[in-house]
Amino acid sequence: MKQNWELEDIIEGCKSSDRRAQEQLFKKFYGKMLVVCQRYIRDKDSAQEVLQEGFIKVFEHIKGYDKKGSFEGWMRRIIVNCAIDSIRKSKKDWMLSDNDNDFKYVPEEDEFGEEWEITTLKAEFAMEAINKLSPAYKAVFNLYVMEEFTHKEIAEILEISEGTSKSNLAKAKMNLQNYLKQKFTKIAQ
Repeated sequence: MKQNWELEDIIEGCKSSDRRAQEQLFKKFYGKMLVVCQRYIRDKDSAQEVLQEGFIKVFEHIKGYDKKGSFEGWMRRIIVNCAIDSIRKSKKDWMLSDNDNDFKYVPEEDEFGEEWEITTLKAEFAMEAINKLSPAYKAVFNLYVMEEFTHKEIAEILEISEGTSKSNLAKAKMNLQNYLKQKFTKIAQ
């Protein structure tokens, strides 16, 4: 018999280490949180690994969730922190990259067919452009634009200066703009 779980019941079950409740929580938020991981981690397999680690941390710390604010927001912050930790572990000094060549566009012939709608193309190109950013630029861009952190908060999270955060955001925006201009110029031709 399949049980319909309400979020509050699921959370309470997880606080009691109920495996079925944990499974329900995992199923309920897997897709949304995978998208969050993929904003930071390019490779889908690596993003899934980070997500697994994130869920483990959620289950370890769920007793600390005090129902202030949304549960999804609380969980998202844990997942984002896991993604950032993963980036830190994978590359030493990744935030110190000032190499604008970290972002290169290599056009492919016939990248898209006539049947695609322009709005679908725009969304796909935006995600593609974000995924082509260097880890330093991508992390700051996502934290500032998607997660709405301040530069001060980003500096604390990533252990960088506020100036580096601002610089990386400006460079990320410039690279995104250049990439998208190239893509949309090709569409107009």
